[in-house]
Amino acid sequence: MSIPLRPPAFRLPDFRNQGVWLRLLLAANGLMLAVALVENRAPARLPAELAELAALVEPALLLTLTALYMLALRLQGLPALAGIAAVTLLTMAAFAGTDFLLARLMNGQGGWRAPLGAGVAALLMLYWFDLRVRAQTPALAEARLSALTARIRPHFLYNSLNAVLGVMREEPRRAEAALEELAELFRALMRDNRELTPLSAEIALARKYLDIEHLRLGERLQVRWEVADMLPETLAPPLLLQPLLENAIYHGVEPATAPTAIHVRIAPTRDGVRIEIDNPLPDAPGQRAGSHMALDNLRERLLLFYDLEARLECGVADGRYRVRVDLPLRSAA
Repeated sequence: MSIPLRPPAFRLPDFRNQGVWLRLLLAANGLMLAVALVENRAPARLPAELAELAALVEPALLLTLTALYMLALRLQGLPALAGIAAVTLLTMAAFAGTDFLLARLMNGQGGWRAPLGAGVAALLMLYWFDLRVRAQTPALAEARLSALTARIRPHFLYNSLNAVLGVMREEPRRAEAALEELAELFRALMRDNRELTPLSAEIALARKYLDIEHLRLGERLQVRWEVADMLPETLAPPLLLQPLLENAIYHGVEPATAPTAIHVRIAPTRDGVRIEIDNPLPDAPGQRAGSHMALDNLRERLLLFYDLEARLECGVADGRYRVRVDLPLRSAA
């Protein structure tokens, strides 16, 4: 039985995204090559004709992409038809201006073909991006569903409730606080998580999760936070930290008998945010070999949220298992 999906409303692509830029550059240059091949009558003239066409297309294309990058946030706020019209007219204006300047430099005469062709190409690219988003909608829904099943292991709820029952008589306030944190955690799990959320909220939710785990693991669980001063409006995918911390506890803390430390580092980079979480390896290799379901799911969600701009790496370093996530800078503004 499939879950019916409502087709998403049209949205302009994120013109600040490197993946969008790469696709636009490849498509525009591919179209330029196709036009040169169609209009060519003498194969020997093809390189010269291609160079002439590139002299018009490349500067106009870079001018268009720069303008779209600078106006990306304003364009995103426009209604669908207004956004399409704005992008199309901006593209036509860039090509018309470049064509006019080249004509003046070469003592030629500009025409209407370049801006008209650029406008048609812009409409086709916007249509292709919309089709791509619609094609990804089932994948996004599947990623959300699989995240819901992989994010919280069944034993977590069972163990957490047992831990609350164990302290309910001796420490009723602590038990009440743990139940409130558990309710907050499951509230976050059940809400619609299709939009980026403030990183500060993600950190707060992760701390609630660790408080619950600390109730049952006691001093065996040690967490060392290294959080640099972050922009308060920095955004991140929802439920990013909790699955990584759960993996670190499941594989690094639960098999250990002595106090075990998990390190969490969050710091800004030159063009984004880096998150690192590492835990010690279990004493017996292969004792808890994971399926990498949570990491695969997170990698898929990063691709859906950021296209090619985010990166997830994991591996063993200095006797500890480390997961590193690099996110591009996004803000509510």
